[in-house]
Amino acid sequence: MCELLAMSARSPSGLSYSLNEFAKHGGLTRRNRSGWGIAYFDDREAFLVKEAQPASDSPLVKFIAEHERKSHCVIAHVRLATVGTPALRNTHPFRRALGRRVHVFAHNGTLKGLHDDYGQRALHYEPVGDTDSELAFCMLLEHMRPLWSGKDDTPPTMTDRLAVFAEFAGDMRKRGSANFLYSDGDVLFAHAHKRIYEENGSFSEPRAPGLSIRNCAACQQGPEYACEGLKVHLGDQRTILLASVPLDAQGWEPLPEGTALAICSGAEAARMMT
Repeated sequence: MCELLAMSARSPSGLSYSLNEFAKHGGLTRRNRSGWGIAYFDDREAFLVKEAQPASDSPLVKFIAEHERKSHCVIAHVRLATVGTPALRNTHPFRRALGRRVHVFAHNGTLKGLHDDYGQRALHYEPVGDTDSELAFCMLLEHMRPLWSGKDDTPPTMTDRLAVFAEFAGDMRKRGSANFLYSDGDVLFAHAHKRIYEENGSFSEPRAPGLSIRNCAACQQGPEYACEGLKVHLGDQRTILLASVPLDAQGWEPLPEGTALAICSGAEAARMMT
């Protein structure tokens, strides 16, 4: 029952984020014991910080909450380990370089049998850790590599990248919950499937929605969007947020099961079903 968060904005926006407070939205108050991570994109590079320890115990989490950082794209993850021990190598988000760009990936769910079927295959990118999530990321990049085969750093078309991402996500959701956040610094891609919810002290069976989306420009939030654990300075620009569960009571759209999105510069560019 990990928690995902992403932001896409037209230009770098100031973001203050308390992972410990944010985790409470998903019922992780007592369970966020496996690690946390957050990636801030800066053009083709990304600043990534993560730890394999509870967000509630981390001085770094307090520093991040108190020091705003600007970015046009952010991906964050609070982990409850299901596959792979609580270790830095197994902590999301994961990053790799492709096409002279950093690519970042985070996952909520469990993909059954992935290591048995694909773990021994030769891949250009090899997992460092033991999670099904990182292996899935390496597999996704294997599918993306042909699109980035040019000699310059011009991104492939958004349509081509979304088609590869959606086909991959559709294959993965046959194995279990496949809620993905993925970005190459140019486009933020998301796939919504199913997730486990905590209810009355126990876990539910996976069910939709796996992600919800909020268009802050459409919601006319004013100069900032704020909720418990998160503050984003909007200014007059367009901004989109994605989260495992809605962060407040208004303006969130639950994404239907099997929805793949491409979000560019704070606007939804395309949507398709996997």
